Amino acid sequence: MTSVSIVIPMKNEAENVEDLIRGIAEACSSVDSFEILPVDDGSTDDTADRIRALQADLPMVRLIQHPNSAGQSAGVHSGVLAAKGRVICTLDGDGQNPPSELPKLFEPLLADETGRLGLVAGQRVNRQDTASKRYASKFANALRSRILKDGTRDTGCGLKGFRRDAFLRLPYFDHMHRYLPALFKRDGWEIALVDVAHKERQAGSSKYNNLNRALVGIYDLIGVAWLIRRRKKAQPTEAE
Repeated sequence: MTSVSIVIPMKNEAENVEDLIRGIAEACSSVDSFEILPVDDGSTDDTADRIRALQADLPMVRLIQHPNSAGQSAGVHSGVLAAKGRVICTLDGDGQNPPSELPKLFEPLLADETGRLGLVAGQRVNRQDTASKRYASKFANALRSRILKDGTRDTGCGLKGFRRDAFLRLPYFDHMHRYLPALFKRDGWEIALVDVAHKERQAGSSKYNNLNRALVGIYDLIGVAWLIRRRKKAQPTEAE
């Protein structure tokens, strides 16, 4: 039985594939059974070919592909649906999330004996991004935290670990990956927050800009606030 599945949404990240996937394999070497699921989200470069080239050496790599680009949340969702592990970890495909931080995510979930821990969310320290991206992110995080009261300062960090069964019960929508702490809390799960490192992008280019992220984020924030207010207020218990 697979213990941990690592899901990596990727689009046009050919130059980052090898270092990232080999780094993940090394970081997970202490796990009895793990798999690596890069999700090629409609790349137009040779991202998929470079992933296939690694499979002979790293048989735990399973390539998932979208015929056209559907976005990061769709990539995460497709990877989780295909995953065999009961614990899922995600990280961005751009190489800015160090794979060495993955044990901080999966170890608490594997060790949880209460059955109540649903999510371990990374929070970046010393972010290696442009000043404009850092300021935009800081504003967005402050606004989100004020409205949703999700308790995290950095919900946009790609490094997250969670129970597969709990994730698949969440409502799916585009950009949901940015609201996982609020969504897990909505469903009654405990969450843990861990500080993680962040690296400068070494190759490729960002798929977002501050304006389009802000415009989409307004609608998402309103929608998530609505979902929290309309959550189910009671869970059934079996009659004796």
